[in-house]
Amino acid sequence: QVQLVESGGGLVQAGGSLRLSCAASGRTFSSYGMGWFRQAPGKEQEFVAAISYSGGSTRYADSVKGRFTVSRDNAKNTVYLQMNSLKPEDTAVYYCAARTLRNSILLPTTRDEYGYWGQGTRVTVSS
Repeated sequence: QVQLVESGGGLVQAGGSLRLSCAASGRTFSSYGMGWFRQAPGKEQEFVAAISYSGGSTRYADSVKGRFTVSRDNAKNTVYLQMNSLKPEDTAVYYCAARTLRNSILLPTTRDEYGYWGQGTRVTVSS
């Protein structure tokens, strides 16, 4: 069982940066691949980024590639999403999620592959 708590959201101007954190409970965090998803007002939830359990592999949505960086610190049970060059269209509630399947090197983009979710943190980018 993994419990996740996101933090770091807020209001930022276009072109600015934010770093989201996702703190996980449990001694097995290092065996879970992690993902970030977001849901903008009136839209469906979408994949943003994923990182393997070791941190050796990452994957990004085309819309954030080159601007966002996902990383993790297994010693701190935390995964991060560094967001640079933010755009108004990045405005959303951001969720971190842990894979249902442990020790998998796959980096899925669909939410049904993630069994544990945080409560979300809101990011608002003003123009």
